[in-house]
Order: sequence, then structure tokens, then C-alpha cells
Amino acid sequence: MDDPIKFDTKIAVLLRDDLAGWQRLNVTAFLVSGIAGTHPEVVGAPYEDADGTAYLPMFRQPVMVFEGSKEFMTTAHERALTRQLEHAIFTQDLFSTGNDRDNRAAVKAVHTAGLDLVGIAFYGPKNAVDKVLKGATKHP
Repeated sequence: MDDPIKFDTKIAVLLRDDLAGWQRLNVTAFLVSGIAGTHPEVVGAPYEDADGTAYLPMFRQPVMVFEGSKEFMTTAHERALTRQLEHAIFTQDLFSTGNDRDNRAAVKAVHTAGLDLVGIAFYGPKNAVDKVLKGATKHP
């Protein structure tokens, strides 16, 4: 058997622990799209089954999902900003918008310290992501 592939980067999503199931899935999907859209190196080759049917490519490395309290969301966000770690955010306000233009306007209307964060996706060096998420728990 081949040795497992080790990555020096990490993709992680932090979700607020009071979200409904559908919200967790929705937020995760939106957040990781920001990473795939700006870091093409994280996306692998297209898939193909034994019959030759082609499928879209996916991330080439695992996506780890964590959860934390509303207060921890703020802490993790502040840590990411301090470390200049790239991240995508999803705020509570985005549940009431229906398109990208309105989503961006909803975020733009709120100062950094006032963002009501429900999800954050991180991509960067593994150790930096781990430090930002220190204290979070893995999503059940």
C-alpha cells in the first residue's frame, strides 16, 4: 500500500454551534467555494468511473469541520486577522439574502468587530490554521 499523502496546508471550516442542520451544510458549501475559487491548486483532477463517465474535480485534501460558540467565532476571526490568514466568512445576515450582490452588501454594511459570524473557512499553512482553531471541537 502507498504511504498516505501528507499536506503542509489545511482546509478547515468553523461553524457556530447553534446552527440548524441545513444551515451548517449551506454555510459549509458557500465557505469552501471561496477557497476553491481563489486557490486552484487545492482542486484535484476530474474523476472518472470504470465506464468512462466523467465527474467534476474536488479538493485534493480533506476538509476538516469544527464548531464553536458565538464567542469562539469572534476569537478565531481575530486570530486569523492577526496572523493574516486568508479566510472566508458567512454572517447571520446572509441567511436573509438571495444572491452574491446582496451578500457582499450585507457584509460591507457591518464593521469587522460587529460581524455576527456563523461560519469561517480557513486555508493556509497547517500550523497557522491549527493555532487559529485552538479550542474548537470537531464537528460531531
